[in-house]
Amino acid sequence: MTDQRSQAEIVRQSLKRRYRKERRFRLYGMTAIAIALLSLVVLFTDIIGKGYTGFIKTTMTLEVVLDGEQMYLDDASDKDQMSMADFQAPIITALQKHFPEVEERKDLRELSRLAGSYASNQIKDLLARQPELLGTTQTMEFLVHDTVSVYVKHADNPAYSIRLSEQQQRWVDELVEKGVVDTGFNDVFFSRGDSREPSNAGILGAIVGSLLTMVVTLVIAFPVGVAAAVYLEEFAPQNKFTDFIEVNINNLAAVPSIIFGLLGLAVFIGVFGLPRSVPVLGGLVLALMTLPTIIISSRAAIKSVPPSIREAAEGIGASKMQVVLHHVVPLAMPGMMTGSIIGMAQALGETAPLLLIGMVAFIVEIPDGFFSSATVLPVQIYLWASSAEQGFVELASAGIMILLTFMITMNALAIWLRKRLERRW
Repeated sequence: MTDQRSQAEIVRQSLKRRYRKERRFRLYGMTAIAIALLSLVVLFTDIIGKGYTGFIKTTMTLEVVLDGEQMYLDDASDKDQMSMADFQAPIITALQKHFPEVEERKDLRELSRLAGSYASNQIKDLLARQPELLGTTQTMEFLVHDTVSVYVKHADNPAYSIRLSEQQQRWVDELVEKGVVDTGFNDVFFSRGDSREPSNAGILGAIVGSLLTMVVTLVIAFPVGVAAAVYLEEFAPQNKFTDFIEVNINNLAAVPSIIFGLLGLAVFIGVFGLPRSVPVLGGLVLALMTLPTIIISSRAAIKSVPPSIREAAEGIGASKMQVVLHHVVPLAMPGMMTGSIIGMAQALGETAPLLLIGMVAFIVEIPDGFFSSATVLPVQIYLWASSAEQGFVELASAGIMILLTFMITMNALAIWLRKRLERRW
């Protein structure tokens, strides 16, 4: 009896130790999940806290007198006169109406700096389109200077340094009280390309550049990747050469992305002479980087098709090609599409390879083709984040929010396709 009790005690002690280990393991797992979730919350809180103001623009609405004498302009249809005219003067006069006590040249210069640097160009463009407006009074909305925008949106936040003088701050406060300076949705951010001034910069050029680059990547990487996967899985003989290819494909999936940028710089630019900073070049480089991911996921999808499908097709007289094209590939397509979408999402967020091929250039115009100069979302965010102006910090965070939205959407689409189209055998 004593031996039986001792054996039972040993078993109970062993079970207690096992259960303690299991509880500790669960605790470690829950702790890891909590840390990961907390990190995500901190990350998104920081990004949203800095970036939501990027979706807000600050404008001033003024009654502008388009006085030809004041602008040294007699005929708005004369290009020579338009190139020499002073389009800043009407803006200064319109602001001076709200502050008639400002008369000295120094103070007038400080007052004129409240408006953005593109305000005079806005008047010039208006008169170039409608010369008959010369001599009339127009109600016009201008973007304020970046320092004014930062002050209006972050006057109570000590983390932001205010670069306005005390006199300028008083002027801005009075204009805000009068409703001359106001904030609203930043449609400029979604309708323009990059700019030297944060309040006039937009992300549309980067979005269009990313879309054009992704089109080139998809057109090249998907058919080539699927064809390679079908050949290796269905047609290639099992020998040392195919084993060598498979090992290198798996290794390429782990190669740092900057290596593909060096490859693009050496081959596509150095050998083939493609122009820098164009979507075609970026798409070719990203296609090379995405190919291993698509090939691996496509091979896995082909392997998941049961052998009975192949045997049944061959049993009714189908050739090897018919078996693959009519049965195997259609059944494996959901997995192929899922892997391709994940690979494209990865390519969308890449920056390093594109920096090496010149897509870091300052691009103002919206690209209108695959050979137009362009940049992409991650590179645009990199450019803004490396700028000293505080307004660009807001734009960089807002750009990150847009990029994350695209990537989360693509990954959600991949999950939905997998759940919707996959078959369980």
